[in-house]
Amino acid sequence: MATAQQTLSIPELEAVLLVAETRNFRMAAERAHVSQPALSRRVQAAEEKLNARLFDRTRHSVALTDAGAELVPIAQRMLSEFRNSLSDLSEFIAGRRGSVTIWALPSIAAAILPPAARAFQRTHPNVRLVIQAASARQVTQAVADGNADLGLSVAVPDSPASIRFDPLLEESFVMICPRGDVLAKRKRVDWSVFASRPFVASGPASSIRLVTDRILAATGQAPDAQFVADNISVVGAMVAEGVGIAAVPKLALRLMDRERLQSVVLHTPTATREVGILIRKQRSLSAAAKAFLLVLRSLSPSHQRSPLPS
Repeated sequence: MATAQQTLSIPELEAVLLVAETRNFRMAAERAHVSQPALSRRVQAAEEKLNARLFDRTRHSVALTDAGAELVPIAQRMLSEFRNSLSDLSEFIAGRRGSVTIWALPSIAAAILPPAARAFQRTHPNVRLVIQAASARQVTQAVADGNADLGLSVAVPDSPASIRFDPLLEESFVMICPRGDVLAKRKRVDWSVFASRPFVASGPASSIRLVTDRILAATGQAPDAQFVADNISVVGAMVAEGVGIAAVPKLALRLMDRERLQSVVLHTPTATREVGILIRKQRSLSAAAKAFLLVLRSLSPSHQRSPLPS
């Protein structure tokens, strides 16, 4: 019985199958584009590894032994699996197969990724996209740990040096309130509005909280954050119910019941957050991941375009 060191090589399997098909060593050698002695050596090597004669040879004929007849379907299956695997590998290298794992902020995952996924599907129907919505720090850590090919998030303080941040888009913040609220009739409000109304704050781990805390502190405000929610959809639901108002980036509105909410432009100061693509510097992206990046960037024409990582 063959051990790991006695495994038949691909040329040996091919030689055995050609001889089994042609019943002629000369014809088999011609099909293999090798000399007849070279082909004979391959068959002999296979027999030695298996410790079994595969062909009964006479001067005028070649016949399969019982061991040879048993090997033929096995060899056919092994070669078929090998060639299919090479085909799959070629498809992967070309970016036509495989998977791309993307971690993103919930609002970005809901607003940016669906149209990008649809456009990508047209050209790469056999590539699977795996999308995980998470906080900014979780996205950054997933990219740093290699659990995500790409991240879509804001740049977090003390981000690992291994992370590259490429700007993709900049979105402004708006105030949200119930549609029936008196503030809903305003075209714009400034940040002082939060000093006199109950404030629904995003959770401390949220990228939204990084912006709102900074601006509220800069304007000397300490709003009454009676409600704190880690999930942006819950923030929207709380506001829609009339328990308070909130400041959120525009794309976050995709995760809310906009029939019950009104968004109003926030100014003095104007607040924005920059969302970018996170990539681990020392990680070589697959062809499929690079192709998805091209699609993603083509749908965000306003961002600062940068070269694809190698």
